[in-house]
Amino acid sequence: MFHRPASVRRFVTTAVALGLLSTLSTGARAGARGPEPHLRPTTVSSTAGSTTALTGYAIQSTAKVNDAAAAVSSPGYPASGWYPAGARSTVLGALLAGGKYADPFYSTNQQKIPKADFQVPWWYRSDFTVADTSARTYLDFSGVISAADVFVNGRQIAKTADVAGVYTHHELDVTSLVREGANTVAFRIQPNNPNKNLTMGWIDWLEPPPDQNMGIVRDVLVRRGGPVALRDAHVITRLDVPSLATADLTVKAQARNDSDAAVTATVSGSVGATSFSRSVALAAHETKTVTFTPADVPGLHLTSPQVWWPAGMGAQPLYALDLTASVSETVSDTVHENFGVRDVRAPLNSDGARQYSVNGRRLLLKGGGWSPDEFLRWDRTYVEDRLRYALDLGLNTIRLEGHIEPDEFFDLADRYGILTLPGWECCNKWEGNVNGSGSGDEWTAADYPIAKASMAAEAARLRDHPSVVSFLIGSDFAPDAMIEKTYLDALKAADWPNPVVAAASDKSSPVSGSSGMKMTGPYDWIPPNYWYAKREGGATGFNSETSGGPDIPTLDTLRRMMTPAELDTLWKNPGANQYHRSPSSVFGTLKIYDAALAGRYGAPTGLTDYVRKAQLAQYENVRAQFEAYGRGATDASKPATGVVYWMFNSGWTSLHWQLLDRYLDQGGAYFGAKKANEPLHVQYSYDNRSVVVVNNRHAAVSGLTARVTLFTTDGTQKYDKSATGLSVAGDGAHSTALTLPSSVSGLSTTYLARLVLTDSAGKEVSRNVYWLSTRPDTLDWAHTDWYYTPTTSYADLKGLGSMARVPVSATASTTAGTDGASTTTVTVRNTGSGGTPSLFTDVHLVDSKGKPVLPVQWSDNEVSLWPGESATLTVTYRTADLHGSAPRVRVSGWNTAEQTVPAT
Repeated sequence: MFHRPASVRRFVTTAVALGLLSTLSTGARAGARGPEPHLRPTTVSSTAGSTTALTGYAIQSTAKVNDAAAAVSSPGYPASGWYPAGARSTVLGALLAGGKYADPFYSTNQQKIPKADFQVPWWYRSDFTVADTSARTYLDFSGVISAADVFVNGRQIAKTADVAGVYTHHELDVTSLVREGANTVAFRIQPNNPNKNLTMGWIDWLEPPPDQNMGIVRDVLVRRGGPVALRDAHVITRLDVPSLATADLTVKAQARNDSDAAVTATVSGSVGATSFSRSVALAAHETKTVTFTPADVPGLHLTSPQVWWPAGMGAQPLYALDLTASVSETVSDTVHENFGVRDVRAPLNSDGARQYSVNGRRLLLKGGGWSPDEFLRWDRTYVEDRLRYALDLGLNTIRLEGHIEPDEFFDLADRYGILTLPGWECCNKWEGNVNGSGSGDEWTAADYPIAKASMAAEAARLRDHPSVVSFLIGSDFAPDAMIEKTYLDALKAADWPNPVVAAASDKSSPVSGSSGMKMTGPYDWIPPNYWYAKREGGATGFNSETSGGPDIPTLDTLRRMMTPAELDTLWKNPGANQYHRSPSSVFGTLKIYDAALAGRYGAPTGLTDYVRKAQLAQYENVRAQFEAYGRGATDASKPATGVVYWMFNSGWTSLHWQLLDRYLDQGGAYFGAKKANEPLHVQYSYDNRSVVVVNNRHAAVSGLTARVTLFTTDGTQKYDKSATGLSVAGDGAHSTALTLPSSVSGLSTTYLARLVLTDSAGKEVSRNVYWLSTRPDTLDWAHTDWYYTPTTSYADLKGLGSMARVPVSATASTTAGTDGASTTTVTVRNTGSGGTPSLFTDVHLVDSKGKPVLPVQWSDNEVSLWPGESATLTVTYRTADLHGSAPRVRVSGWNTAEQTVPAT
């Protein structure tokens, strides 16, 4: 049995202990295509208070390593034949980066990767150099999946029982083991099983990776310092609401004496122009909490504070806390922490639904479920691109069910003003005690400390981020009394400032009470009128995860992810199991979706026809989902308080649950959401035929005119009416402009509705086109299942198939900015001589080979134009993403021939 030397001290974050703050630096980044290999030793800074991230690892299966752990973890070990891995890398992520396997996002390649290779432990070893051993040295990390033995310079410093759980934070004092010059740290990583370990799993989102993400997915830091360490630094803010005129700040940190002698440390710091200082006497190995309040530091009472707001409601200013601990006037440790001043409340309304308010203003949380890369490869640019897409869609919230991302994710959310709802995940070990016959082992006595340490570490890491507005301690199920106490004790010890929610479903826990949320689906196809019902997944209360299920990507993306044979099956065989949908037997096929597509639009005649009908269907369905919740946000009875589209994105190449695909291409689902969430928006109501104006801006607006015109599919006008002098209050209020009659003489079974909203100057501020039927979709509510409500008869939209082809002209030009971005301006015009509109005209930016340039942000897209009408659209993108090609635009539409024109 290994005996740990007494001189090696170990500190682990738990709710009852130190609550050590894991500060993850950016370090070396593992890109979206796999981690960068870093095999040279990491040069560790000697500066007190510095944190240096290990830049990478050499990894190998223990099945191929016969040497003893002492040898593997010693400097100079050859590691010949080992694989390079990035600073944050799963085993499979590293192997994919090294080209060992074919692209797992294509076809069924992932099935060919042998799971047996990952059912044994793997070694991760990294070398680092230290120039000065007079300072104290610590290893600081979290993100180990699922557990690890840890070694430094041939000595074991922690065992798997100590380092277990992906979210637990660990600080290991290795001062006595570190040498001047070369040093080695090695982790022997245990295989992951989400049903047995408190780590991460994939549930039914995608086909899980064969290695179950075993590895190290957050930075391992080498921290340097003097005798006194500063840990757990944070700021408690109290904003006066509703005046927002003042705010009180309380600064807290732990000063820990890691030396064998008593010391007196000076802890000094600043927030903005306010400075403060205090002497702290510490016995050997003593820890004290140091607190600065407005009572002793008047400058911590802020007048006219810079208040942080969600995007669209105000600015996102951040304050900085800087702390220094000095001993005998020598710096021992430093801390830097950003924070925001804001107030979040989430009481239950009279209907029992959770109603969020920020800084005293109620808001409808409109969001999406977040998925990281399937192999947990961190790429800041890729993450930032997706968060920018969320803003482009008019969303204000991201929900993270498990897979709680590194610090940089929340830094970006803070900067962009995107609210986040992190929480534990369902359907595995996390809910093993409470999910009845569901998957996930029940907890043993050893699991409670891991859960408590996980909660403590995440609370300490997230509490100062103004973008974080809650923590969901349950998902499909709420925790039982013992587990809830475990979590709440940890949150209280961490000074958690935000509402704690029992579950993402309609569940309650003994202390937190009712969740105020619902998880009533749907998760598979339902018609647009479903969303307007004040029941099940319809627009009432807070729906934590819901959508119409499948989201077929664009044809460009489909051809990147499936073989020609698979694409043939996709449109021909609704009953076929689709590998790129879900491992769940419930969602394995597209049968429900395809039946609706054929029943409403007509049977597809080929792959292209299938995809174009899918984009049309997804646009109308996603638009209706967000429009219904938007209209219902200020209802007097059963208001809508939150909606999370399930999901915002996919971690791999998927056929369902995504507003944008793996490659960041945009189709009907994307632009349907973007249209619905316009700042000022005119919309049609599927339930009562009303035309409603929704104002998502803060300021009220008046002098509006709403006009609605109905057409047969050949463009013949059958109805036209305007409402003038409209006024709408702000903050999500709505006003009914007019209501369409129940029948209109001469209207075809399939017809078109054009809604136009103009301001007091006659300028168009919102335009919305619907394809509708005199035969509505009929829902069978009595047979509602947990994942959808059956439709007994479909709306007849087949008339769209007989629309005449119309010509559309397109011109485009491009301007390159000085910031590395370019803007292409495209004007499309319906040049037809008859009355038929060009429906759903789509514009894609492509390179000289016709490949989409991604990511992009369009001002609008998938527009419908009547003869003589034109639309000028702009698209912005990184110039470098053209890769030297001249930009072009590809124009296509429902009844428009495809063409590509230059955009130079």
